Amino acid sequence: MDTNVITIEHLKKSFGKNQVLKDINLNIVKGENLVVCGKSGSGKSVLIKCLVGLIEPDGGKVVLLGKDIDGLDSTALNELRKKVGFLFQSAALYDSMNVRENLSFPLRDLKSKSPEDIEALVVEALANVGLEDVAEKMPSELSGGQRKRIGLARTLILKPEIILYDEPTTGLDPITSKEISQLILDIQKKYNTTSIIITHDVECMRITSNRMIIIKDGVSVAEGTFDELSASDDEWVRSFFQ
Repeated sequence: MDTNVITIEHLKKSFGKNQVLKDINLNIVKGENLVVCGKSGSGKSVLIKCLVGLIEPDGGKVVLLGKDIDGLDSTALNELRKKVGFLFQSAALYDSMNVRENLSFPLRDLKSKSPEDIEALVVEALANVGLEDVAEKMPSELSGGQRKRIGLARTLILKPEIILYDEPTTGLDPITSKEISQLILDIQKKYNTTSIIITHDVECMRITSNRMIIIKDGVSVAEGTFDELSASDDEWVRSFFQ
């Protein structure tokens, strides 16, 4: 039986007079990759920030891993967030730390982990992204694609149940973009993660998505597989795939 990991009902969010999200409804099941598309400013990033409580919605309901986030205090919300990984556009590595230190950083508060345990997790995370030999390098010594991979490795090190990807292939050449997209798919298959992927990259959509939604004027106007939406009768929907 499918298990809903994320449920969003009638989500609304405005900034002043600008109503960014008008009525978003969404269910995402365990192990599913959902790609979210829309023009710049359509509310895609606001959606995932509302999802983890970084932005408080004006209305609606968000249920994450069975918990209504509106009813959680800050301690409970922070505990829930530990089950959610986030890959930023920039990879957001600490420039003053080498790769090993960047990967170890999220584990600093885990008193149950010995130095040997932490090192094993670092090695595993690097192996997951195919960069076993860069542990001592600084972020400035890495290519854009390598930084993205290390950002994903740092996300994976806490074994999140959900991963949120914000434009994971931005700024990368087509070959590296395809490699990152394939890596997202590999991670899904290996760990059965549930993911939301915000992207304008058509190849990334094709490779990673089990299902897609397209947001316009604060609502979801189209939903389906890559093949279904790319062959849509709606010219505006098809424009995202050209």
